[in-house]
Amino acid sequence: MADKITQLAEQLQDRLGEGLQEITIEAGEVTIEVAPEDLLEVATQLRDLAEFGFEILVDLCGVDYANYGKDEWATEETSGSGFSRGVDAQTAGRLQVVTEDLVVEKPSAPRRFAAVMHLLSVKNNQRLRVRIYAPDDDLPVIPSVTSIWSSADWYEREAFDLYGILFDGHPDLRRLLTDYGFIGHPFRKDFPLTGNVEVIYDPEKQRVVYQPVTIEPRVLVPKVIRAAKVTGPEPVEDDSGAEEAAAAGQAE
Repeated sequence: MADKITQLAEQLQDRLGEGLQEITIEAGEVTIEVAPEDLLEVATQLRDLAEFGFEILVDLCGVDYANYGKDEWATEETSGSGFSRGVDAQTAGRLQVVTEDLVVEKPSAPRRFAAVMHLLSVKNNQRLRVRIYAPDDDLPVIPSVTSIWSSADWYEREAFDLYGILFDGHPDLRRLLTDYGFIGHPFRKDFPLTGNVEVIYDPEKQRVVYQPVTIEPRVLVPKVIRAAKVTGPEPVEDDSGAEEAAAAGQAE
């Protein structure tokens, strides 16, 4: 199996060398990185060339790489006092809805948004992962591949809805999972965990309305399980009954 994966990586490098920005083997699968301007040409070759034959797009999803690899929760190791309590407010791990000044430093990846495609070749019994970074973080735009794989239609709508990634050339790019009047993109790392608004039923208007969110934000603490058994104070024995019985025996 490993030989087949290595062979696929070599074929990709030979046939698509100039169109590939990076090629790696991770988790038993080949991953290639393609520039947006080369995506349609490379995707067409991946589908049509006999040695590839990726006729099925299994999935396409968005990714937000903001603060990738940086976390305020130090959970790799534990100690007698348990996990990190997440007291460092300098990272984006906290709820930003608390205050705009909470996150002082906002580390970010050089390229924030990307689309990741998973391709399948039934004929050759092989899979491929394709990643495309959007060149602009403020307005992420990636070419649509619906003209090559029709199954990308709803997947691209989902990535647009949840991450705000625009797919140039999509025939009907609309929200798919959120409400019509929804503001923002809920899977972005800077989207508040509590949301911006909540839905309630207004008895006076007799309809469902939006209102500012009323949830009080908080930072949850992971449950700590310690191996040592917690013991309480030693029990105090009551000897009053024994003394009374001894006194009664002497009286007899």
